[in-house]
Amino acid sequence: MVYEGARSIIGPYLATLGASAVVVGAVAGVGEFIGYGLRVGSGYLVQRRAHYWTWTITGYALTVLSVPLIGSSTVMAAALLLYGTERLGKAVRSPAKDTLLSHASTQTGRGTAFGVHQGMDQAGAVAGPLLLAAVLWLHAGNYRLAFGVLLVPGVVVLALLFWLRHRVPDPAAYEAGASAQPTASPPAAAQTSPGPAPGSVAAGLPPLVRQYIGVVGLLSVGIAAFPLLAYHAQTQALLTPAQVPLLFALAMAVDGLSGLAMGRVYDARGPGVLLVVPVAAGASAIAFTDQGVLVWVGVAIWGMVNGVLDSTVKAVVTELVEPAGRPIAFGWLALARGCGLLLSGVLLGVVYDQSITLVVVLVVGVNAVALAALSRVLARL
Repeated sequence: MVYEGARSIIGPYLATLGASAVVVGAVAGVGEFIGYGLRVGSGYLVQRRAHYWTWTITGYALTVLSVPLIGSSTVMAAALLLYGTERLGKAVRSPAKDTLLSHASTQTGRGTAFGVHQGMDQAGAVAGPLLLAAVLWLHAGNYRLAFGVLLVPGVVVLALLFWLRHRVPDPAAYEAGASAQPTASPPAAAQTSPGPAPGSVAAGLPPLVRQYIGVVGLLSVGIAAFPLLAYHAQTQALLTPAQVPLLFALAMAVDGLSGLAMGRVYDARGPGVLLVVPVAAGASAIAFTDQGVLVWVGVAIWGMVNGVLDSTVKAVVTELVEPAGRPIAFGWLALARGCGLLLSGVLLGVVYDQSITLVVVLVVGVNAVALAALSRVLARL
């Protein structure tokens, strides 16, 4: 609710402060790079210290403190700094949070676990934008109030995290399954040691894993950032300010449902289902047309793409990498996505100011190349 609510209106809000398409695209790209790219550093730290709950709670606290202050910033530089701090919070918490989830996924199915997480995550990502749509409808243009109301769910989530930490202080217990099978010896991967076992991915990711992560980075280059999509919709008079968070809510609803559905399909069919990602990502370029209906359709497809990338894509890493090395592997996966999204944000923002049609061509072209590369990598899994 908090960070996706903020993301749903950051593009139009920056436009009110005088930002151009280049600035909005660059801000979106840099923000995604911070949120994804810096995870590799936090992943190494998490693996060395294994303080999963501390990293998770600290990351969420950074987001909760930053978002409500964005709307109070009437100067663009301050708003950009706070948005970057919010993204930093995501980088801090994500490797630890994904590791917590990877332990639990042993008993539920890898794809299903990450899919359920994505579905729950996106339930909040729908509620947040809907809340802000109501605020902006009742108080037109009052972005300060819109960002400010997000403090309420932020305080609630911190309270829930402390409660969860009290309930499950040792996340490795999920994977060990000690309470369910008291006589069985826990798997070696689930031992509660602070560092990785010898020969783990700490010494370097296997070549196939590196290739897979590289393809995910390439896929990310062909995905436009929502702030740029929202900027297009509003500056082309295709949507009103109150409709923009509704558009984002639609995307997040599709995101959550697709993550859950594709997770189950992954468990049944295998990683080949990921080939749908570059195909759908290319089709999402219709959101850059001059038809309001196609904006809604294109952004819905965009939501499906992100749902799969944020859930099922991680399941492959969980299958290929031993538990001790997963924080680092998830960190490198996030770095690849962050670099791809940074390049996408800057490149598409610059191209947008020159030709909207060229944006569509570029998105389709990048995803065509990504489809070929992904097909080759998946054939070796």
